Amino acid sequence: MTKHDFISLGRAVLETEAQSIHDLIKRLDQAFHQACELMLVCEGRIVVIGMGKSGHIGGKIAATLASTGSPAFFVHPGEASHGDMGMITSKDVVLALSNSGETAEILTILPLIKRLNTPLISLTGNPKSELSRAADVNLDVSVSNEACPLDLAPTSSTTATLAMGDALAIALLEARGFTAEDFARSHPGGSLGRKLLLHVEQIMHTDDSIPSVLDNAVLGEALLEMTRKSMGMTAIVDEHSGIVGIFTDGDLRRTLDLGLDIHNTPIRDVMTANSKVVRKEILAAEALQIMDSHKINALLVEDENHRLIGALNMHDLLRAGVV
Repeated sequence: MTKHDFISLGRAVLETEAQSIHDLIKRLDQAFHQACELMLVCEGRIVVIGMGKSGHIGGKIAATLASTGSPAFFVHPGEASHGDMGMITSKDVVLALSNSGETAEILTILPLIKRLNTPLISLTGNPKSELSRAADVNLDVSVSNEACPLDLAPTSSTTATLAMGDALAIALLEARGFTAEDFARSHPGGSLGRKLLLHVEQIMHTDDSIPSVLDNAVLGEALLEMTRKSMGMTAIVDEHSGIVGIFTDGDLRRTLDLGLDIHNTPIRDVMTANSKVVRKEILAAEALQIMDSHKINALLVEDENHRLIGALNMHDLLRAGVV
């Protein structure tokens, strides 16, 4: 078997495709602005169409648009000729992908798109093609050569088209003022969704499950409460449930080093005063950031009157998938 330098071959492909994307930057012009404007004011959906490898790229572009605030879906142009044209309306914008600009299945439905008066944006590698000339806006995604040594397999051309689709999606995201929380709403099942949608009140311990003792308690009572509630800490509160401090496993280790009498030592003498507290409305991800920045493993939750209403620790965040 002939030995091949796979690393060199792989690098050559990446360099060729990277150059194709770099060349797009110099060609980005007013047409890109016009395409974004058409999609930004679209009252319906952005309908992405493409055949073959362009179809696969089109599916990804549609998914990226939809997840970043620009409602979109993919329609197979071959199926459009057999009923799926009914999915396209005059309020939509069609984004047509074809490297040659002469894809028969797309050209077949062009008159129908025109009859609907639906705005048409094309991404082609041939600005003089029939699709390019029929489009309201054409974006030039041509490449000097494919990464395939035969210059046949769609490689650089599909990469350039995908990159242009990403540029459109992100430009629209910025224009719409799309936020991280908006993104999370489109991804509720993912880790990002959990981080950006989950609030402290949804995972905190409440009522009798909150470890707490009064500020006139002794150390031994605090240790019993920590054992019962298994959170590695206990809140110290006054008679009105106002937060006075916190006593944690770390405080316990420091106390034991001092050899103090657990039956007679007031908890006030060994607790951490001015402990970090949060409100129930903040994101769980914010609570995690507070824990990380202050190198602590638990937080107390207070209401608007600074009364204790909840508690959470790192294990709660782990179970919720925030960490």
